[in-house]
Amino acid sequence: MDALRVPVGGDIVAGSVTGMTVVHPITRAWVTTGGTGAQNYDEFADDAEITAIIESNPHSALGIEMPHRAPQSLGKPFLDALPDAVARLAEAKADGSYTPAEQVVVLYRITAAGEVPAYGLFAMVDTDQISTRADEPGLVIRNEDVFIAKVRERVALAEALGHLLSPVLLLQTGRGDELHAALATATETAGAPAATDTDQAGRTHAIWLLGPGPEQTALTDLAGGGELVVADGNHRSLAAQTGGLSRFLAVVTTPASVAIQPYNRLVSELTTTPAELLDRLRAAGAAVEPIDGPVEVPTGGGTVHLRLDGQGYAVRLPATASARLENLDHALVERLLLRDALGLDPGDKRITYVGGDYPASWLTGEVDAGRAELAILIAPVTVEDFVAVNLAREKMPRKSTWFTPKARGGLVVAELPH
Repeated sequence: MDALRVPVGGDIVAGSVTGMTVVHPITRAWVTTGGTGAQNYDEFADDAEITAIIESNPHSALGIEMPHRAPQSLGKPFLDALPDAVARLAEAKADGSYTPAEQVVVLYRITAAGEVPAYGLFAMVDTDQISTRADEPGLVIRNEDVFIAKVRERVALAEALGHLLSPVLLLQTGRGDELHAALATATETAGAPAATDTDQAGRTHAIWLLGPGPEQTALTDLAGGGELVVADGNHRSLAAQTGGLSRFLAVVTTPASVAIQPYNRLVSELTTTPAELLDRLRAAGAAVEPIDGPVEVPTGGGTVHLRLDGQGYAVRLPATASARLENLDHALVERLLLRDALGLDPGDKRITYVGGDYPASWLTGEVDAGRAELAILIAPVTVEDFVAVNLAREKMPRKSTWFTPKARGGLVVAELPH
């Protein structure tokens, strides 16, 4: 199949154009022609949702990202289902769901009624730029602890497919305002998009291909012009390192394009009685007060809300005199509530991490219906805290920042070099 011709050049040249950047065009991309867009594999609180989405939209890239959850592959372990993922990607290429393009970056805009547009740039980023601590050089800051089993799955999928379908979302902190303005201008003057896709929240995701030329160079220069913080995709970025990839697929976005929503927890089975759990929290110095009425996400930090069988509680967990990171609500929940009071490691299968797309009523409903025994509702991390922890090259607690809007998987696929 011939590679798609894409526009080159343009009117926008923002910032200095050096040609030296950690952000690069995609050597060979496969770009959706429509219908393949998908939530990323880690956005779900219930595996049955994944199966239902694939069943209703067989062209969704989710069937490739999570092959063991596709209706035809249910019951297979993830690794055993990888040949099915390979076959689905080959079929999607053959039936015209994707068209190839070479040496491109892809302009990205997300719009919704009542929301300001979000902008991004699909591109490849140098893996050796990933930094996880203060003494490790690099412009890409990965900021959360990860679950190694998930990393291994992502490595195995990339090796089997020879392609990357789900981008890492990177926040450009150094030249974000310039990049935002440049992307807004570029999308406004780019004409009709190459494809559009509508997500589960009704947002429209639009993409435009941009080939070699001054405009592409200017945008990659801006996208790589400062520290890039991993807003979504810590597992995917580590998988690129673990798998020995020289570059990984990313969407570089801007601070003005994103917001941080709550990231809550469900515990399917308690290791003690509800009364004993509350007593253990009090013994650790927490203040526990009943909540009359619905249990909602707290409006500010310092207090978390719990839903146990038949009752809600506001719990002020005791802060320490240590660093900012140790006093984040998510860190206190992980240490004092899950580990100390319940004896659960953060990776325990009884814990489900539930992102901001699910309202508080959904979490409390799971408890009230008996499908879980505890819901933990946590105020969203502030941008100030997120930036401060990242600049110090410290790691955020697992699953503590739910950025919205999410970059859509399956719109732009990067073919890996053979």
